[in-house]
Amino acid sequence: MRRAVDWTFRDRRTGAFVIGQWPNLPLWLFFGFSIVRWVLVPQGRPDFWLRIGAGAALGWWAADEVLRGVNPWRRILGAAALVWLAVSATLA
Repeated sequence: MRRAVDWTFRDRRTGAFVIGQWPNLPLWLFFGFSIVRWVLVPQGRPDFWLRIGAGAALGWWAADEVLRGVNPWRRILGAAALVWLAVSATLA
């Protein structure tokens, strides 16, 4: 069990145990767009563009995690976010 946990959560470069990291630019953008939507509750075009911005920022973050994640956990997290975005876009 310990080997599986180490394999999943250890940073391949530093050996550090990594579950999450301080948000980077794409996540800050996602949080910003989402908070503006939540606080202002816009209608029409502004809501559409805030949704597009939030989705694009989250997609950017997720793709970056899949390609450059520091461990399998981060890559799985990015892949799950991409799947969630695809399903959400399909159902919208």
